[in-house]
Amino acid sequence: MTPIGIHDLELATAHHVLDLGLLATSNGTDPNKYRIGIGQDEMSMPAPDEDVVTMGASAALPLLQRHGADGIRTLLFATETGLDQSKAAGVWVHQLLGLPAHVRTVELKQACYSATAALQAAIGIIARSPEEKVLVIASDVARYELDSGGEPTQGAGAVAMLVSANPALVEIEPISGVHTADVDDFWRPNDSSTAVVDGALSVRAYLDALTGAWDDLAARGGPELAAIDRVVYHQPFTKMAKKAQQRLSQHAGSDLGEVGLQTGSVYNRRLGNTYTASLYASLAALLDHEDDLAGQRVGLFSYGSGSVSELLTGIVQPGYASADRARRVREALDARVPLDVAEYRQLHATELPSGVDVATPRVTKAPFRFAGIRGRARHYERTDGG
Repeated sequence: MTPIGIHDLELATAHHVLDLGLLATSNGTDPNKYRIGIGQDEMSMPAPDEDVVTMGASAALPLLQRHGADGIRTLLFATETGLDQSKAAGVWVHQLLGLPAHVRTVELKQACYSATAALQAAIGIIARSPEEKVLVIASDVARYELDSGGEPTQGAGAVAMLVSANPALVEIEPISGVHTADVDDFWRPNDSSTAVVDGALSVRAYLDALTGAWDDLAARGGPELAAIDRVVYHQPFTKMAKKAQQRLSQHAGSDLGEVGLQTGSVYNRRLGNTYTASLYASLAALLDHEDDLAGQRVGLFSYGSGSVSELLTGIVQPGYASADRARRVREALDARVPLDVAEYRQLHATELPSGVDVATPRVTKAPFRFAGIRGRARHYERTDGG
């Protein structure tokens, strides 16, 4: 069987950053409640001329620069930050990247899980046509109400993955475990720009979904936990990965300890919650910060509230390490423009007016920007950096 998996991946984030220590001081919270209690240091926040399209295109651009567009016949865009009830956000990305017309483009949605659905769909396409490649983009902005319990778990970011046969990074193994349950732990109504969340229920639903997916993986002949060297997790906040690893160890009867938790959380601690991109930002951090993973088996747990989950495994390939990618991510995170709390609150409260044309101010230094709305249609453009 031809190995299929992640050939290359890249991260992008937003223009602004808020230090959670400032947020804690402003609302009378001990900063350690954020830094230690939930395991978050910073959260990215988009400028007015940024959104999931611009971040997703910015993540994908370096992949095309390194590999070209030859063989790409599918673009799958995973997000829960819907911009249009009909048009896929990936169609705007397709135009910004200058992809050929013969590329099918689809948007997938199921809370934070849909990037994994996109990855599995990509694998299916390539199994049928091994000469093809699939561009998978996961891009999201996590928004909660000001002064709510979810506020310190906001964030923004995107991961783009090139999926192919004979991948250079991670071969995805064919057996996975899945679990679906109707749970009202988190959702975003059509009339709301922020999510509704029951935090305690969401944690329980996440952990129940993890054990349910593990049971399905085991029943289908997947590897024993002792044969999995690292596990990376969807991280609404990085402390959730620690809770998950403890639960999985107890449930499967094999102690994972804390191996991989610190390295797999390096980027998420600074990005905040990136919804669909979160799991794959964790995978990128693991690959970028551990140099002895070649030939090792990595578990990937994907969770989307509501809820759908999947636990899959992959084999890290020789030559996977990239000091350049680690440097690029670090530089992008360091280059974000800091906000004070007043600026953050003003930016958070700013929403596009409905039914009128609007031009956005030029702020982002990323390769692409959201230019505004004309005739109720969104418009995007390349910047000088593109």
